Amino acid sequence: MTTNSDSLSVADLGQAIPDRAGMVNTLKDKLQNLAGQQSSIVDSLDPVVKNRVVVLQEIQAQYNEVEKKFLEEKAALEARYQKLYEPFYSKRFEIVNGIKDVEGLPEETGKADASVEHKEEAVKGVPDFWLNAMKANDILAFQITQRDEEALKYLKDIRWSKMEEPKGFKLEFLFDTNPFFKNTLLTKEYHMIEEEEPVLERAVGTEIEWNAGKNLTQKLMRKKVKKGAKNVKPITKTEPCESFFNFFAPPRVPDDDEEIDHDKAEELQDIMEQDYAIGSTIRDKIIPRAVSWYTGELEDTEIYEDADESGDLGDEEEDDDDDEGGSDSDDAK
Repeated sequence: MTTNSDSLSVADLGQAIPDRAGMVNTLKDKLQNLAGQQSSIVDSLDPVVKNRVVVLQEIQAQYNEVEKKFLEEKAALEARYQKLYEPFYSKRFEIVNGIKDVEGLPEETGKADASVEHKEEAVKGVPDFWLNAMKANDILAFQITQRDEEALKYLKDIRWSKMEEPKGFKLEFLFDTNPFFKNTLLTKEYHMIEEEEPVLERAVGTEIEWNAGKNLTQKLMRKKVKKGAKNVKPITKTEPCESFFNFFAPPRVPDDDEEIDHDKAEELQDIMEQDYAIGSTIRDKIIPRAVSWYTGELEDTEIYEDADESGDLGDEEEDDDDDEGGSDSDDAK
């Protein structure tokens, strides 16, 4: 789905599951200003109670200083171990993509598969590894449509790295050459502001170079012609639709001087939180334990509400299923 810089509607900003990530983003100040939420509670308290609250605030400030040191040490420790993880990720990449095969088979597996040994030799790597790993996670499975699956079969690897300037992290999706888009690398960056807690400033994704008629974020809609109408030729148009690949077209955060009403600000905040939940799920759950998701060893217990369905053009319009890959229009990019 393409991102319209002049619109903040849900349809134009993309679909996302209604999972509450709890992530504070840059709309926080806008929402507080719009709601007129100025902190005047302390000033209105009884002097004796006010004095106690002030002391509590000082205690909180002391706690925050200790927590700040903890977060600094935690970040250093995570960076150290991230380097230790890299060799394991490299080995996984080689096996999944058939670059390097394993030597021998476990004894019991070898006996069970003896009758199909010749057939197995023709299989390269672990087919559909990342597709099936992501589908095993409830949050990501909700994002992946049936049309997306064929494109995600070309996904070779998912990586993440910490960014220092700007602060944040980056996800990298490495694809094999495929019939859907020209890119072999799609990225998603989350730019953070380091304060008392991480604040999401904005997200940036790769612009996908879709091949003609293969845009999975759009559908070609055909409007039925009423009986007796002079124009008997069906009217077709492209409409945004649900797709995992909307993940690479995140919502745009308004500039500080840009006007935005309260409802749209809350709507945008929800979408950004949901988008961050997807990105952090891939970083924290899928990448470190991909094979356990692939085999079904891990069970996702996350609870989320059903998303409102959108994009329905009514009884008089229907999906054009002639092209399963996407829109036939050249402007489907």
